Amino acid sequence: MSNPQGPYQPVQPAAWPAQPTGQPGNPGEHGAPPLPGNPPQHGAPGQYSSEGPFGLPGQEPPAQSRGKLWTILGVVGGVLLLAVVGVLILVNIVNGATNHARGLADSFSKLVIAGDSSKAYDDYLDPALHEQLTKEDFIAGIKTLEMDSTCKTAYNEVKASTENGTKAADIAGLITCDGDKKIDLIYRFEGTDELKMINIKLKPQA
Repeated sequence: MSNPQGPYQPVQPAAWPAQPTGQPGNPGEHGAPPLPGNPPQHGAPGQYSSEGPFGLPGQEPPAQSRGKLWTILGVVGGVLLLAVVGVLILVNIVNGATNHARGLADSFSKLVIAGDSSKAYDDYLDPALHEQLTKEDFIAGIKTLEMDSTCKTAYNEVKASTENGTKAADIAGLITCDGDKKIDLIYRFEGTDELKMINIKLKPQA
């Protein structure tokens, strides 16, 4: 078959442009051309490039900046820790005072319900209240309530506080006995080192 395009012509390779020779260290030394896609690297002597992630230029933060950051974080963490500890201490103090006040009210109520009013008077009433209420009147008043072993105490409110070094506790509740007998109670304790009762109210509900 004949070729309408004419005889086959061999393709001649493209000639690379001549490079200057005789300069040591240049890519064109001995007439060797540089490879395509790899241009010569230029830059000032002693200067190195730094690449970050994905080949992008990156730069490490100075060590001094990192030190300041850790110092700030440490100070903030210390302040938060002190705040948490302070709250926990305050909660423990309040809970401790409240539990102590409830314990005093429980012990006093058990004595008067059991009929041991003399001991309740001596151990729990403040000397200032002794001056207002004699032991005889106190014992006689407790007897009129006619409480017995069926009576149980429940507290509706227990508050403890401290002001100017003086501790105080206010307790309010109800003594319930068989036969639908109900007695309102209100106690107030005060003191610096030891809490003593300065006010008492035990009154049957109408």
